[in-house]
Amino acid sequence: MEVESMFDLSGKVAVVTGAGDGIGKGVARILAAAGARVVVSDIDAYKARAVAESIGAFGGSAAATACNVLVDADLEALIEFAVSTFGTVNILVNNAGMGGGGRENPFEVDRSYVEKIYAINVFAPWALCRLAAPYMQKSGYGSIVNITSMSSVNSEASMAIYASSKAALNHMASNLAYDYGPMGIRVNSVGPGATRTHALASILSPELEARMLSGTPLKRLGEVGDIAMAVLFFAAPASSWVSGQVLMVNGGGTQTLG
Repeated sequence: MEVESMFDLSGKVAVVTGAGDGIGKGVARILAAAGARVVVSDIDAYKARAVAESIGAFGGSAAATACNVLVDADLEALIEFAVSTFGTVNILVNNAGMGGGGRENPFEVDRSYVEKIYAINVFAPWALCRLAAPYMQKSGYGSIVNITSMSSVNSEASMAIYASSKAALNHMASNLAYDYGPMGIRVNSVGPGATRTHALASILSPELEARMLSGTPLKRLGEVGDIAMAVLFFAAPASSWVSGQVLMVNGGGTQTLG
């Protein structure tokens, strides 16, 4: 057994949502570097094209398309685009998400907000799994990776909606692993701890970073590459007997906003 072959995605087609920036961008690039042909999907078409072009610049293969995961027709069109462009879907990374940041005052958010967060964080991944699974089964290779959050297991103020939606995503994935396993499809989740992205930068202060590091044995915040490598593990043959799992990538500790 050659280690390199266990992480080789040559001939595989990957779809990554929310791939125009941050973790999604890092995931798209690492999957392409491993040999996958990548569909870069984002609500911002310009950002999606920029990421696809950056992949092409280092010799990778990628195509960009706009997708608003709140729109059912866009979800269907995304999978159709992947199939018409590259022939199939083997890997699906449900990265697009919304909410959190300690901004969810329970006395201020309303039902429409709750429904929107669950639509993005739970329903869209479920729908894309259902749409992609037949192609994965037909191709003989299927790996679904959901991007969850440390918030799914943490408890803190003003995070109830986002955190519970990510907890639902975890449990949905572990149950779908039973449904899709007989089809030869694995379903796993990666839970980033505090990771240096634009989203974190919008709320990070020196004081907050110090508090986060106090609960982090490895004494640094995460980088996008840390999360992308975990996704690569689940996407690749290296994890061929791993399904229904949640891997928290968090420096060995817990980071919260409080």
